[in-house]
Parts: sequence; structure tokens; C-alpha cells
Amino acid sequence: MSKQYKMPADELLIDLADLYKVFGDYSRIRIMYILLQEELCVQDIADALGMTQSAVSHQLKTLKQNKLVKARRDGKSIFYSLADDHVRIILDMGREHLEE
Repeated sequence: MSKQYKMPADELLIDLADLYKVFGDYSRIRIMYILLQEELCVQDIADALGMTQSAVSHQLKTLKQNKLVKARRDGKSIFYSLADDHVRIILDMGREHLEE
């Protein structure tokens, strides 16, 4: 007789796997790390990371869809920041784990 284990619903596990896939991209990690420091517009992110504005916008779209970054409009400019402290915690915990 096999032992029964408590598991979250499959839908939640799939969503969790998808969330971690977002963290699996080098460019997105770099963008999140720069947004740890301050709120920035696309052009400032692109300049800081040596990326094109188009590439940054593409990655920000994915990060925003996954609720990892948020956008704030100020006139014609849109500024991006991390969505909440959970994102910072995930990044910090991953880094801490690797540095052990």
C-alpha cells in the first residue's frame, strides 16, 4: 500500500513551475536585480544593462505578466519596479543558497 502525501492542487503546482521558469532567464534576472535598487524606465534599464530598448520591453512584459514587476505612469514615461517584497525575498534566498 502506497503512502499518501499532502500536495497542493495541480493547478497551483503548474503555476509555481511556470513562475520559476521566469527566473530561468539571465536577462530577466539582471533586470530584476537592477530594479532591486530603484524604479527605472525602459531606456534607463537598457542603458544600464547594455540591452536594446526592445529587448528590455519584451522581458518586462513577461515579468509583468507573472506579477514580478509593476509599472507606474508619470506623464509620458512609464517606470518599473519590483512588484513586492516577495520578489526581493526570492532573489535573496536564491543568492543565499548559491553562496553557502
